[in-house]
Amino acid sequence: MAARRREGDDLPDDRDARARYRRILRFAARALVVTWWFELFLPRIGLGWIGVRGRSARMQRIARRFHALAIDLGGLMIKVGQFMSSRLDVLPPEITKELEGLQDEVPAVPFPLIRAEAEGELGVTLDRAFAAMETVPVAAASLGQAHRARLSPEDAALTGLDAVVVKVQRPGIQDIVDTDLAALRRVGRWLSHVRIVSDRVDAPQLVEEFAETSLEEIDYLHEAANGERFAADFAGDPRVGVPAVVWERTSRRTLTLEDVTAIKITDHESLRAAGIDPAEVAQVFASVMFDQVFTHGFFHADPHPGNIFVTPMPTTDAAGPATPPWRLTFIDFGMMGEVPPSLRAGLRRLMIAVAARDGVALVQSIRDVGVLLPSADTSELERAMTQLFARFGGMGFAELREVDPREFRAFAIEFQDVVRTLPFQLPENFLLIVRAMSLTSGVCSALDPAFNLWDAVEPYASRLVREEGRNAVTDVLRRALTSLTTASRLPGRVDDLITRVEDHRITLPDPALERRVARLEQLGRRTLSGLLFAGLLVGGAVIRPDDAVLGGVLMTGSLLPLAHAVLAGVFGRRW
Repeated sequence: MAARRREGDDLPDDRDARARYRRILRFAARALVVTWWFELFLPRIGLGWIGVRGRSARMQRIARRFHALAIDLGGLMIKVGQFMSSRLDVLPPEITKELEGLQDEVPAVPFPLIRAEAEGELGVTLDRAFAAMETVPVAAASLGQAHRARLSPEDAALTGLDAVVVKVQRPGIQDIVDTDLAALRRVGRWLSHVRIVSDRVDAPQLVEEFAETSLEEIDYLHEAANGERFAADFAGDPRVGVPAVVWERTSRRTLTLEDVTAIKITDHESLRAAGIDPAEVAQVFASVMFDQVFTHGFFHADPHPGNIFVTPMPTTDAAGPATPPWRLTFIDFGMMGEVPPSLRAGLRRLMIAVAARDGVALVQSIRDVGVLLPSADTSELERAMTQLFARFGGMGFAELREVDPREFRAFAIEFQDVVRTLPFQLPENFLLIVRAMSLTSGVCSALDPAFNLWDAVEPYASRLVREEGRNAVTDVLRRALTSLTTASRLPGRVDDLITRVEDHRITLPDPALERRVARLEQLGRRTLSGLLFAGLLVGGAVIRPDDAVLGGVLMTGSLLPLAHAVLAGVFGRRW
């Protein structure tokens, strides 16, 4: 037992918790033994063909058993399934596809238990904290559930709110999370000794990534702070709404938010009844998600339809029956992603490559963001991406449905084989980005079957190109200014050197030195002209699409320093 404590995966003290812990380990041990037998042992004795022949069905059976285990246990096991379903770099598609359907839906906790949990957290009775609370939950999940309520008159006067939603954690969820993480850490150490796994992924580190995300999700103070940060990013943006936090009725295990329930983003009938075009919603939603990732660097990592409403806004336009204004209202900020500036720059280049259908540039940008190891031979991946863009680039979802499924399958198998030979692992930040973009694509296609992701990406990528161009010009001009400063000092320094020579403060061992100094002075002037020419020409070329007059003036003006740089070499010192 002492050894277990040092390793950090103590057996739980509670009998039910120990049973839960052992069920998780038994499932993992069985799956590992099956994998070892078919993937390691049989190939060593020349019977690898047996494992290859039944691999797909075997992987599906393992995934189905885990699916059943997760539904039965709840807690973090459902989160594990959702988390692993997006780890395409770790698990075969037979498993990830089976786990895609795993939903975070469990039976609701009886209201008396929820009442006791909330009152213990808030320090007052619910009758005093709220004017009323519904006993039937709006939603129930593996970590908590939500109930509608009305604030007390005092809190309503203080906050300006009335209708709210109160999220309360399931009783005992912290112990369940601790038990599940203890079991998962043990499994992670097992996997670190399996070479076919350890060569591709640091399993203990993967578990710690999942643990960090899960512990943040059950800290409602953290979620409330995330929501306010998200709201600050979109302050003044009429496209986005965020529920206000009632901090007076919020704690680590109880979260009270403004009730912003509106039209579910994928509810076509309600959208059309409100005069809202679902296709327009798809375009705005994609644009807002791009802004989160590529502009703010802080994004909603779980944008499934249950977490986004379309809220019709009142209109004062009495001119006619125009489509009423509306906004996207986001909820549930427990799972958020952050994009460091360096990764954001790499992702911008990646998006530009996608918009340009440039397979080679896309692979290089993937390498730049750290997904591919420097030693990876990417020639086959570049060829595959080039073929992908050539065959399917520009097609919308409706057009893709018309493609022969056999063609899709053949390409998918080839692409899968190429990818799985490459040494890569998705960083945690990148994993959440992939998850968010995957859910975004799914929601948009549900809103508009003809939604074309390429059309949504291209305007945004064009803007990024312009921004990157301006940044490039700024960088060039900054470097040019530094060089110009150095070059501008050069004539003075040369004159000082000549003066010192003439005053006999420097002895010249070689009469030719004076000629060399003169040439150096001439070179300095030509360098200055060359830098001015380059700065004016590049700046004019980038600015011209937005401001033709200023761009043309700069490009024309660049001819003067060019003439000096060229002619000075012909006519010598007169220049």
